[in-house]
Amino acid sequence: MDTKSPSARWLPGFIALGITWGGSFLFIKWSLLSLNSIGVAFGRGAIGGITLLIYCAATRTKLPNKWREWGHIAVVALLLNAIPGYLFALGETHVSSVMAGLLNATTPLMTVLVISVGFREQRIDSNQAIGVVIGFVGIVLVTGALSGLSASSWRGVLELLGATLCYGISFPYSRRYVNVLDYPPRALAAAQVSSSAILLAPFALINGITIAPWSAKSIWGILVLGSLGTGFAYIWNFRNVRLAGSLIASTVTYITPVVATILGISLLNENFKITQVVGGLCVLLSGALVQKRIRLIRSS
Repeated sequence: MDTKSPSARWLPGFIALGITWGGSFLFIKWSLLSLNSIGVAFGRGAIGGITLLIYCAATRTKLPNKWREWGHIAVVALLLNAIPGYLFALGETHVSSVMAGLLNATTPLMTVLVISVGFREQRIDSNQAIGVVIGFVGIVLVTGALSGLSASSWRGVLELLGATLCYGISFPYSRRYVNVLDYPPRALAAAQVSSSAILLAPFALINGITIAPWSAKSIWGILVLGSLGTGFAYIWNFRNVRLAGSLIASTVTYITPVVATILGISLLNENFKITQVVGGLCVLLSGALVQKRIRLIRSS
């Protein structure tokens, strides 16, 4: 009999995932020293997929075996891996890893908007509406939009927000169509990450993946990003969604900006402004409001 509380079952993996994904923004920067954006997205998917397939083979875990199941998995792979993987790498060619980590925290905001509009699983109440407004204020402060952004920075911001929008669609879609499949999380993660590499392979072959000779940092960056950040991390992600639900699982982005900021400042010497602190707090408050973790207005 399992005597653990529900939170005790998913919380360790939740924290580990937040730290791992928070470090991913640093590893993307390192990978970009030698790889282009497609190369980073394809490389992390290929390495992550191989890692998970080996793990599944070692544990004798069966993969999904129906075309319909693979179809839904491919959709999640596109929305949670392939497109965001490319957009985050592309965005980080224009903005800092700190900004990328902070904007990644808009995922809960995107998730609740997608659920409300596209999945009809909940309606936005007064607290969530306030959260949406605060979230957009946070985005303005994080990006420094009021003080003026260069065309390149604006492009990077839009690419990063496009990535989090994909995340927002993927969480409820995965909850409805993939996490209900009768397979262990490692099987679903292996199928999803491998599918993302297959989806990106044609683009990698056509465009190439390298822009400069390999360096120690770029090698370590893509290896860690692939095997851990895109490999085992997705086992934790599937398990979190299954045990805690899509909204709680998406709050892993409360941890990632803190980790990304610490690593960006300490290892990449990136600048960090006080307005970004305020903006980051606004984004996190927004996430708490839209997910009903806190309430500013009591319902009658």
